[in-house]
Amino acid sequence: MIRLITTSIYIFAFLLLAGPATVMAQDSLSVAPAAIEAATPAPAEAVVEEVAAVLDSGNTAWILVATVLVMMMTIPGLALFYGGLVRQKNILSIIMQCLLCVGLISILWVSFGYSWVFGTSLMESGSAWGAIIGGSDKLFFNGMTLDTLTVGNIPEILFALFQCMFAVITPALIIGAFAERIKFSGFLVFTVLWAILVYNPMAHWVWGGGWMQKMGAIDFAGGTVVHINAGVSALVMAIMLGKRKDYKPGRPTTPHNITFVFMGAALLWLGWFGFNAGSGLAADGLAANAFLVTHLATSVAAMVWLAIDWVLHKKPTAIGTCTGAVAGLVAITPAAGTVGVLGAFFIGAISSVLCFFMVAYVKPKLKYDDSLDAFGVHGIGGIVGSVLTGIFATQAITGQDGVQGALYGDWNQLWIQLFVTAATIVYSAVLTFILFVVVNKTVGLRVPPRIEEEGLDVYEHGETAYNS
Repeated sequence: MIRLITTSIYIFAFLLLAGPATVMAQDSLSVAPAAIEAATPAPAEAVVEEVAAVLDSGNTAWILVATVLVMMMTIPGLALFYGGLVRQKNILSIIMQCLLCVGLISILWVSFGYSWVFGTSLMESGSAWGAIIGGSDKLFFNGMTLDTLTVGNIPEILFALFQCMFAVITPALIIGAFAERIKFSGFLVFTVLWAILVYNPMAHWVWGGGWMQKMGAIDFAGGTVVHINAGVSALVMAIMLGKRKDYKPGRPTTPHNITFVFMGAALLWLGWFGFNAGSGLAADGLAANAFLVTHLATSVAAMVWLAIDWVLHKKPTAIGTCTGAVAGLVAITPAAGTVGVLGAFFIGAISSVLCFFMVAYVKPKLKYDDSLDAFGVHGIGGIVGSVLTGIFATQAITGQDGVQGALYGDWNQLWIQLFVTAATIVYSAVLTFILFVVVNKTVGLRVPPRIEEEGLDVYEHGETAYNS
């Protein structure tokens, strides 16, 4: 825990270096009622006539594509990216963990996860619990028909599936922290509990009408819900589980297949367009801008990491460039709905510098084994992106009555964002710590030394990735 506290101090030190104090605001997404109502021009007697919502086929088609893109981020994107970074004796364990997340979390989401996040029964009843969890009115997609529409006049079942892919990839990101040393059975139990007790409440708080959303928290596509949440949990798991037996601080193990790393990063880059541009739930100018700033921030982050690598280590590396790209993708995620080209450029550059510093210098100094830098990239990138959004949010994107950041004179949102970021860090850290203790005491989480030495693939799954 001392190391965890020390790491937190480093994080906030980095935020102070990231730039001026910031503010941002943007309406978080939440599910609309079953049908969206629109008013026709009122006659003299002020009678308002309700118009039934009509499905928007363009928006629907785009979100169908975006859903596929986000699913592709987990399998095969993340599976290849993480799988290429580990040694060949452990690649199947990574693939199996990613597959487990897709299958198991999808079942949990349809059963009750969506209802807990976007249900409305508790809020509509006036219960105080509505600020914490949605309700039970949408269990097993109850009441959702083919004609039930939500924001953007798309089917609610499509929105639910789109959100399912966010629920799938978030616990999968944590895999990078404990790669090469966790029991598959322990991972299964931990993932189920984490999805229920950490992800679902956080998603409701920020996107489903919970207390963070009510206080004005901003997260366009998952800076807090996905990346800070998973990144902080990854750090706790890495520290609690302990270092790999052959881990040497500052001397990372050699990836067994850098081509896989590149392929995975490329698929993540591609899939992220669905992640960010799809979060507006419409095929419109906001989606186009989200697409643009996502690509630009990623490009800048990749080139900055390449340049740092080249200057400090005399070689521009493929792994470094891919890692920089992922850092940029993470950082632009909360900002994609509020910033323009200027913001994207600086968010990409700053996130790359700070993530590089965390991975290359802070982690070796603190000597914890975050195997694939899940915290260094996703945790730090998410924190930096969330804060920098408040600087660069602009009414050129949000509209005349929309929010703007500190760069344009609005400082009000800063304190909300800082509080929400801190609350996310604390909640994720504390709950993950508790879950680790519970699962480790019951099922067990770490494999025996012999299995770790000889590889998880054979002992945990009875297979090898390569025949020769």
